[in-house]
Amino acid sequence: MANKKERETQLVDEIILGIENVKGENIHQLDLRELDNTPCDFFIVCSGNSNTQVSAIVNSVQKTVSKALHEKPFHTEGLDNAEWVLIDYVSVVVHVFQNQIRDYYNIEELWGDAKSTQIASNY
Repeated sequence: MANKKERETQLVDEIILGIENVKGENIHQLDLRELDNTPCDFFIVCSGNSNTQVSAIVNSVQKTVSKALHEKPFHTEGLDNAEWVLIDYVSVVVHVFQNQIRDYYNIEELWGDAKSTQIASNY
């Protein structure tokens, strides 16, 4: 059985794969493990161009993770208007934004002390 760190790495990889499967854009991984009082270990942040694409990204992430790891999110919110959807896998939280909403909230700057890695897309 995989330890917590391996499981987390697999979860992050599957989330990113799910985002890439439907051409989610501007994917960033924020590593929060070195910071105090954080809600989780990682944020995965990405963008979609419309509420339809944001919903497709969310569905793809959930299906990809469920199929590979048999894991369902603890909580999902924001699907009603699909401008900013949060998918909570407890140790990893995924933020799927429409571009203008992402620019407005600027989550990467809010968590500017976190180690940020931009994920190069394979498309």
